[in-house]
Amino acid sequence: MKFWLSLVAVRETEQLPALARCAEDLGFHGIMVGDHLIWPSDIKTPYPYSPDGKIFVPEDTPWPDPWALFAHLGALTQRLHFASNIYLAALRDPLTVAKCVSTAAVLTGGRIVCGVSAGWLEEEYVAAGVDFESRGRRLDETLVILRKLLTGERVSHDGPMFRFQGIMRPAPERPVPVWCGGGAAPAMRRAARNDGWLPLPMTVAQADTALAAIRLMRREAGLPQEGFAVGLPLAEPVTPQAADRVRELGVSELVVIAPWLPSPWDVTSWLKPGEDPADLKVKVRTLERYADAVLRKVAAQ
Repeated sequence: MKFWLSLVAVRETEQLPALARCAEDLGFHGIMVGDHLIWPSDIKTPYPYSPDGKIFVPEDTPWPDPWALFAHLGALTQRLHFASNIYLAALRDPLTVAKCVSTAAVLTGGRIVCGVSAGWLEEEYVAAGVDFESRGRRLDETLVILRKLLTGERVSHDGPMFRFQGIMRPAPERPVPVWCGGGAAPAMRRAARNDGWLPLPMTVAQADTALAAIRLMRREAGLPQEGFAVGLPLAEPVTPQAADRVRELGVSELVVIAPWLPSPWDVTSWLKPGEDPADLKVKVRTLERYADAVLRKVAAQ
């Protein structure tokens, strides 16, 4: 079992290099970060993944550019992988997306996963001057262009939104996996057409139902079941028994939300009373506790 450490809500950006080195030393397969270009001041769009429609992060939460961050962290590590979870590729033009992803992939020696989603925040699209309603179609075409450009060959594209001919380098030695996030039907169809899925936290039972639907989508599209990845944040304690059950579903990648943050799904508190989660040493201690109690036991199975 591969464990990914999600650092989406880390406010102390300057600690990310140390946390990446710590995660690698402890045996995590990789780290994940999220993405926003800007956090608008006048948000009226409800957050679709909470009962009250409110987003759980403060407006001043840092969102470092994933690809600049991954290129930097790749130089500080040797084995650690990096995944955007998720990158709002449709907010950018596809040439910029391809250049950023390709450069990070080359500089990290191919330790990159491009996780994408269409996003939910309409005001962010308005700020970027990009049409919100067509974001799904824009993202789908962007992914087609991304795969073309990352070959490093001279290519052409004549689509409904973008047209060009040319070559882009540097190019990675092997294809960059594209995983797609989201639980809505269009998002799951997009994931099924690509290399992997990044769902929201779910139980093993929920994952069983959702993955059956994705397997059907891939079968109908004539795509193989083998090689399709799922980065699953488990909405129940990660016990050896739970890990066995997700393995039976074909899941080999678990996403761990930073263990110094409170979780409604984990019965264990990795943060001790009186510890300040803003302190780097406290973050490292909680990672060590998690690695000792969970990661090493489950990964060794």
